Amino acid sequence: MNIIVQKFGGTSVATKERREMVINKIDEAKKAGYAVVVVVSAMGRKGDPYATDTLRGLVVENAPILNLKHLDLLMSCGEVISSVVLASALEAAGYPAVPLTGYQAGIQTDDKFSSADILSINVNKILPHLEEGKVVIITGFQGATKDGFITTLGRGGSDTSATALGVALKAKQVEIYTDVDGIMTADPNVVPRAKIIDEINYDEVFQMAEKGAKVIHPRAVEIAQNGNIPVKIKNTMSTHPGTCIHYCRKNGGALYSTQACKQLLTAITHKDGIVQVVIYMEEDSSKDSHLLSALADANISIDMINFFVDKKIFTIEATQATALEEILKDFGVKYSLLKDCSKVTIIGSRITGIPGVMATVVNALADKSIKILQSSDSHATISCLVKEEDAKKAVNTLHEAFQLYQ
Repeated sequence: MNIIVQKFGGTSVATKERREMVINKIDEAKKAGYAVVVVVSAMGRKGDPYATDTLRGLVVENAPILNLKHLDLLMSCGEVISSVVLASALEAAGYPAVPLTGYQAGIQTDDKFSSADILSINVNKILPHLEEGKVVIITGFQGATKDGFITTLGRGGSDTSATALGVALKAKQVEIYTDVDGIMTADPNVVPRAKIIDEINYDEVFQMAEKGAKVIHPRAVEIAQNGNIPVKIKNTMSTHPGTCIHYCRKNGGALYSTQACKQLLTAITHKDGIVQVVIYMEEDSSKDSHLLSALADANISIDMINFFVDKKIFTIEATQATALEEILKDFGVKYSLLKDCSKVTIIGSRITGIPGVMATVVNALADKSIKILQSSDSHATISCLVKEEDAKKAVNTLHEAFQLYQ
């Protein structure tokens, strides 16, 4: 059986007109010979009556202490509504359909309510419906513990549901439908000349998601990569072929022949709201190690880490600055904070070992009088910390310097 998993986001199922477009995508897959599994998000966005954030607001505003187990049960309702409404529309269009909750679809998770991880999927709860020729519509973003308590998977959970189901069902591919034509070389609201990326490998899109691009949740990418399932990012409202995310191996042969393997640079992202932290070292080095442990215990994530003999430099998200300062004051260390920064990152799986990449970055930014406050790199990224007021100019400058518009 050739299976395809199609995931439709909240905007795709929000109105009758949009749902008709969804049915057209399902119809195309059925006519191509696929057995179709559909994963749906809750309808609309915050403010819409059945959106996840709207449901969450019903209790969050009035409850000083949240019971996450109770909250997950409430938040799962939005996807249930979407699944039943879409199933009804499909049957009216002549396609037999069955809506299933995550629990009914055999998705078992751990008991970390509000941010659960999928442990297993019993595909025998799904396959009989596909064998009967039905479109199986599964609620995204949710599962259940072994004891049957409903859980949710956290932000991006419907993407995670889709790729996990794709791997479990050995699907030919997973299609993530949204309201854009695909993944772009940069945020088009920042870079007007940004273009759609036809192909990209798992590592690159994972880095994009981690570095601030709102494309697909990193957990979903990781699951797809581990299962070697191609993922396509497509637009519900257009016929654009979208962006294909798949495996690209530079050495030892390619599992998929992909143009992405030939490109030096794939995309540029930026993340605002970053604070640079400088901690001045003392002779008592044990205090420094205890300090880092205290930051970890407070769930303060540090990034762009540079440690020197006389100081430690790293970055945090601005939302964690108050908690950080409280800890630093408790330890009595000398420190300084530089707020209103942005992390600009170039991403490309081939940049490692290629001479001149960093020089191009430095020279391009210097020509525009953009000061690099700090830098870091990995096998597929180079990140530069700049003032937030320079971020958009920096992204555009690097997009031009590496000719990503071509």
